[in-house]
Amino acid sequence: MARGEITLAEIRSQPRLWTEALELVEQRADEALRFWSAGAFDEVLLTGCGSTYYLGVIGAALLRQATGIPARASSASELMLFPEANFSRQRKTLLICVSRSGTTRETVEAARLFRQYGAGSIAVVTCDSQSPLAQAADMLLAIDSAQEQSRVQTRSFSSMAVIIAGLAAVLARQDWRQMKALPAALEQLMDRSEAVSHKLGQDLSINQFAFLGSGAQYGLACEAMLKMTEMSRILSVGYHVLEYLHGPRYAADANTVIVGLVSDSAYEEEARALGSLRQRRARVLALAETNRDGRLSELDDVITLESGVPEWGRTILYLPPLQMLGWHQAIQRGFDPDNLPFDPRDSEPQDTKEA
Repeated sequence: MARGEITLAEIRSQPRLWTEALELVEQRADEALRFWSAGAFDEVLLTGCGSTYYLGVIGAALLRQATGIPARASSASELMLFPEANFSRQRKTLLICVSRSGTTRETVEAARLFRQYGAGSIAVVTCDSQSPLAQAADMLLAIDSAQEQSRVQTRSFSSMAVIIAGLAAVLARQDWRQMKALPAALEQLMDRSEAVSHKLGQDLSINQFAFLGSGAQYGLACEAMLKMTEMSRILSVGYHVLEYLHGPRYAADANTVIVGLVSDSAYEEEARALGSLRQRRARVLALAETNRDGRLSELDDVITLESGVPEWGRTILYLPPLQMLGWHQAIQRGFDPDNLPFDPRDSEPQDTKEA
């Protein structure tokens, strides 16, 4: 089997899995509303490790905006190590635990400690409905079909992200059914973005990627950073768009690619920031729903989503082209996304499995 073949197939399977994720949202919408109303929660706390922590950052932003209830994300390791600082019996908390496997040690332990130190309920979003974490849930949202063979989270992350975005819309009584356009939009986007992903993915002169996003897109920028780091081992960073201007921009040069995930809400500010970074000789790629008024045309590359989905429902759509970019870079550099310990510089590559 060719290097990266499993990961590539899983990236390409996402439209089908997103359809299944939205079917799950539809099936559980009424139950979720009853659960939310009965809980009368004072706050929402999302947790996970690695990719799923970044998914929590995305979910917290979406839930804050949708419901008006305070929502934040914390890594499960922080909750495990400092439970008394993060949990309280004085406020009712909805703890949303996110885990692909449902067995992540820190997340399972955080759920256990929440029962001891906190007050409220636990919701679990996972790709294994029989896992220990699933057994701890007061409300379970599981999409087992999104589980992966590859060590790199691609379709599992995005499918769980669709579920969380749909959940936020349901709780806010938004028309979440508008998200049903996402699978078809993704299929078209993958065709439309392949030339850019392939071009940048083949370029071995690149020695740094900076992924920038605001709001929910910040968590997405961090996840893109992690995917590039895992797969291709290139120095990669994730920042808020405007925060990147306060110091980190000085590390950018002609061998840096800056990727901006441009929102509708902050379009003018973000477009202006990316334009200023282009003037520092760095190459700049922007992803946006549309190239409004041609503002992004001054950049090196632009990928438009053209989904027609409201901003609150389309956040995850930015990610698959960046997964492909990371995959191309990995293959071009001789790494194997299917087997992260593999290193072409070693004489005898390791063949270990992820725990």
